Amino acid sequence: MASEAAPPFFVESLLFLSATVVAVPFAKRVGLGSVVGYLGAGLAIGPFGLDFIRSAEEVRGVAELGVVLLLFVIGLELEPARLWKMKGDIFGLGTSQVLACGAALVGLLLLAGQPGELAVIAGLGLALSSTAFALQILQERGQLTTPYGQRAFGILLLQDMAIVPLLALIPILSPREEGGGGSDVLLQMTITIVAVGGVIVAGRYLLTPLFTLLSRVRAREVMLAAALLVALGSGGIMHAAGLSMALGAFLAGVMLAESSFRHTLEADIEPFRSLLMGLFFISVGMSLDLGLVVDNWQVVALGVIAVMGVKGVLIWALSRIFGSSNADALKIAFTLPQGGEFAFVLFTAAATAGILGRDMLTLLIAIVVLTMLLTPVGCSFHDMMVRRLQRRGVVTDAVETFEEARPAVLVIGFGRFGMMVAQMLTSEEVEIIALDNRAERVAYARKLGYKVYVGDATRPDVLKAAGADKAVLVALCIENDKVMGQAIELIRASFPAAKLFCRATDRVHALELTRRGVDYHIRETFESSISFARAALGELGIAADRIAEIEEDVRRRDGERMEIQMREGVMAGSDTLHRVTPRRPAGDGDAAGERGE
Repeated sequence: MASEAAPPFFVESLLFLSATVVAVPFAKRVGLGSVVGYLGAGLAIGPFGLDFIRSAEEVRGVAELGVVLLLFVIGLELEPARLWKMKGDIFGLGTSQVLACGAALVGLLLLAGQPGELAVIAGLGLALSSTAFALQILQERGQLTTPYGQRAFGILLLQDMAIVPLLALIPILSPREEGGGGSDVLLQMTITIVAVGGVIVAGRYLLTPLFTLLSRVRAREVMLAAALLVALGSGGIMHAAGLSMALGAFLAGVMLAESSFRHTLEADIEPFRSLLMGLFFISVGMSLDLGLVVDNWQVVALGVIAVMGVKGVLIWALSRIFGSSNADALKIAFTLPQGGEFAFVLFTAAATAGILGRDMLTLLIAIVVLTMLLTPVGCSFHDMMVRRLQRRGVVTDAVETFEEARPAVLVIGFGRFGMMVAQMLTSEEVEIIALDNRAERVAYARKLGYKVYVGDATRPDVLKAAGADKAVLVALCIENDKVMGQAIELIRASFPAAKLFCRATDRVHALELTRRGVDYHIRETFESSISFARAALGELGIAADRIAEIEEDVRRRDGERMEIQMREGVMAGSDTLHRVTPRRPAGDGDAAGERGE
């Protein structure tokens, strides 16, 4: 019996996955980073390489969703108050960068004899950097939260917004169309304001109640579907309004940054973002026409040098003017000299409107792709030079950090016990982040002012998103012994540097935690019983010194009994107990058995 035809896109999927598995580890092994690996994979299997896949356009529409999800995740990490603090970098430095780099590149194109309309579109388009490439590089290096990483992100965010007025220029400059006049511009501005306002209002007042309702279903796939719906739906609203889909997803992420579901959403979206971003970089690599580059190598080489040189120098200078140190300004300049993915959108629209010819469109795309390809190489060169200067003592290895809400302590389980732990820690201004899997409990704790999020302690991606990899101490205040056991194994395997402090529900659980080798555990009923009995003895008129002696003796006997039970089992060690009569145990034991205190 003949086999049925393969499902659509099945063979292409195998090609993408195979190329990724080969190219990305190799690129990372030689120090070029995963982005270069993805580009190389795309170049190899694309129409200008081995020609396994004929057109990059077939996959770019899907691949660009990776940029949308990337901006959604970035938005989740930026609370509105923190974003407001970045307004100088976004609107000051970002606007200056686009205008200065755009003006310089437009001037160079005019000097080269290009028509004015072409020079304006090409110059301003090349002034935009690649959000996808730059953020991927910053995230891989763990530098997105550094001062220079945040400043670079501010520039990129303004560039994403700048695509809107640039696209509005095309019908004005097009030789095929007449400008629509001020009424069309006013209409577009109104649509833009309404779309942005709609996403912000929906994110602020509708999304948290929605996720609270869905969390009660206790189905992870439903929460995942809702997260994708929010990210892509907000992007779709912006796209319908003529704006960037990535900008819409970013705004939705920012509105959810203060939500109790922030870390769970980030963990759910991350695998899709990573795969789609890889697909996006592969599609970019497939667009590089090697034949055209070879035939026009002088033009392409001059274009690459001009774009990266002009942008690098101007970004460095502007960063210095806006207060960056020389070292940070150089890092920003080496991170953002490339052309960006929105240039593809702008140039394609300009070609459709008759501003760019087909050959010029292809050359501009080749220049953008090559600048992308060379950016990770430039960053590696910068790092190598810094290391050499450090070895010679010319510069010091100063480590800068960004003031962000990363926990010193991660509290897991925020019931009565966890809340009391949080009170003690926060009274000393210890930074904490707390997780609990009950949305209603989280909602109550957040009303009291605690930074608590909905999250599953048995998911390493959620714990990492919440900051377990940065936590000095993890306090497990979970009520379920089985869940706590799973969490201990997970934390020991994934975050071994964190100290583990655990709440023991009873004596048997305490013995289990001791065997697991946690750093500290406490039996909640034992300590409360000690305090209760101490107060009772005081009420009976027993002297304070005698009460202290009794407490010390009970604690000593309890410790001896724990050691015996570790060796011989939970029923051993009963002779260490204080007894009123030989038949009735007091203190730790009770008639119900040895589970209790």
